[in-house]
Amino acid sequence: MQVTDIAIIGSGPAGLGAAIETLKLGAKVTLIEENAEIGGQLFKQTHKFFGSYENYAGIRGFDIGKRLLQSIEKEDIKIHLNTTAYDIIGKEIGILEDNKIKWIKAKKIIFSCGASEKVIYFPGWTLPGVMGAGGAQTLVNIHRVLPGKRFLMIGSGNVGLVFSYQLLHAGAEVVAVVEALPKIGGYGVHAAKICRAGVPIMTSHTIKEAQGSDKVEAATIMAIDKNWCPIPGTEKTFKTDVICLAVGLRPNIELPLSVGCETMYLSALGGRVPIHDENMETTLRGVYVAGDTAGVEEADTAIDEGRLAGIAAAEELGYLAKGEAEKLKLNIQINLNDLRSGPFGIHRKAAKQQLLQKATSLRRNSG
Repeated sequence: MQVTDIAIIGSGPAGLGAAIETLKLGAKVTLIEENAEIGGQLFKQTHKFFGSYENYAGIRGFDIGKRLLQSIEKEDIKIHLNTTAYDIIGKEIGILEDNKIKWIKAKKIIFSCGASEKVIYFPGWTLPGVMGAGGAQTLVNIHRVLPGKRFLMIGSGNVGLVFSYQLLHAGAEVVAVVEALPKIGGYGVHAAKICRAGVPIMTSHTIKEAQGSDKVEAATIMAIDKNWCPIPGTEKTFKTDVICLAVGLRPNIELPLSVGCETMYLSALGGRVPIHDENMETTLRGVYVAGDTAGVEEADTAIDEGRLAGIAAAEELGYLAKGEAEKLKLNIQINLNDLRSGPFGIHRKAAKQQLLQKATSLRRNSG
């Protein structure tokens, strides 16, 4: 059985952030990734990030991914690719690698398993050509496969807006972006780019149905009122061969649930999330969460949460003194508060505070 100090499950922005910090401190680290490559969502992000210099402002997502990988490529880290973590008993992790069952014993576990796309249901939603925007983005930006020619985007969050712009650069046509809310859900700068390209953004609208015999050939949308009820007579039909659903993400919490981590529902963070404290530690000692598994936010937030979990785990293992750890964690917390400021982050900041209060209450009641 392989033995390690810290096992990190998931190698996206959060997992890499955790690995970088723990390796710097001298801990023995094992990274478990179900895909063929590490890096997660960063490598399909071709746009430049916002924020501060410390948060990679002005750098494209795939370049950020390269920088993070360079930080660990010369380190003594055990990486399991194409590997599924299927069971956890205590701190022993059962993995399936090369069609063989193996076990890894860890002193600390960090779950950075990312998120899954949400869907909405409508007549024709099972037709080929209806797909999640994230899945379509992987096809286009990673595999260089354009799954259609005319796209209808459902959802105007940052994923929907950014991917619409990327589709235009890939040679596709975006017939419209449809948003049920009365205003766009993402950054105005992303919306402005596609508006300048002639793509209409239709707020207070939703999809009514997809049409086609054996694949998507058209889609009908309609306006909705302030009570979310369809308004008869407002239907519009677009010829399209791909309907992309950019309607949100939900945290992947199956593994934390399987080991008994307590959760709570917070819509601002994408749904049910593991309860965790300021160190990203769950209700189980020695088990941490970071990134979208801890609540859906931005990639730069995920990196910092991973760093925070890594430092906290390394501190508990004695790889750095408490005073030094507190200084490092304080700097990251300040940065996270800055990232969660403004109209797009304030609700997530409040939700994180609820998680902290709940974690504190549970710890106090358990003695």
